[in-house]
Amino acid sequence: MGRLEGKVVFLTGAGAGIAKATAKMCVREGAVVAICELNREAGERAEREIREAGGNALFVQADVTQDDSVRDAIAATVKHFGKLNVLFNCAGGSSQDDRPVHEMDLDVWHKTVALNLLHPFLTCRHGIPHMIKAGGGSIVNVTSHLGLVGSLKPAYAATKGGIISFTKTLAAQYVQYGIRANAVAPGSVRTERQIARYENKDFVEKPSAASREREVFQKLYPFSKGEPEDIAAIAVFLASDESRMLTGTTIAADGGRSSYLKVYAGED
Repeated sequence: MGRLEGKVVFLTGAGAGIAKATAKMCVREGAVVAICELNREAGERAEREIREAGGNALFVQADVTQDDSVRDAIAATVKHFGKLNVLFNCAGGSSQDDRPVHEMDLDVWHKTVALNLLHPFLTCRHGIPHMIKAGGGSIVNVTSHLGLVGSLKPAYAATKGGIISFTKTLAAQYVQYGIRANAVAPGSVRTERQIARYENKDFVEKPSAASREREVFQKLYPFSKGEPEDIAAIAVFLASDESRMLTGTTIAADGGRSSYLKVYAGED
């Protein structure tokens, strides 16, 4: 018996990165998974990889910033699997145009808020009623170490900080239904996007102050740069009954960065 045996897990952004790694780990622990992804090619690929490995996955295409789209994706998941036990809200990101407040384009602010903060609200809005029917469950929200300490990217830091407060609120509001809500705050993780941004030839051969600072920190704290599976392991723990004493908690999975209150310019 796996730690998530019989559980139905809905994961956003699961066509790549942390959420894809989490979906695969959930399946290995006995769950069935709904791969919620905007990019059809990535979503279908993730579904296929899980099925070829012997797991049970369903790709549901959705724009997580749109209420109707999220509603339909949740409904399709419940129709296919019969219930919903776990929400893993991982879709998100930052913009290179996330500039100081007095310089920021309002469109950048609104898009960041929609993707990072409106999105988990919408999945919870439509997913929680099904979790109540199932007798309870677990919500795992992905924030960031920058949500704990702040950043020179104000829109990103504000939305990630908002997820932490939102998670605490969910924990308080739904404890009576047996629903727990926790968050995980990753630091740098070697997702496809991070590799493309920070491990390319220009970044390595033309170091900036930010890249040199990252290199120094990496030497001091070797676990400050993680793999998607590192975060997936925490997510599976939070989704499972092993974490039944945890709710309203944010786990900083950042190699110690937030403990030292260091703000890193230009990182997400």
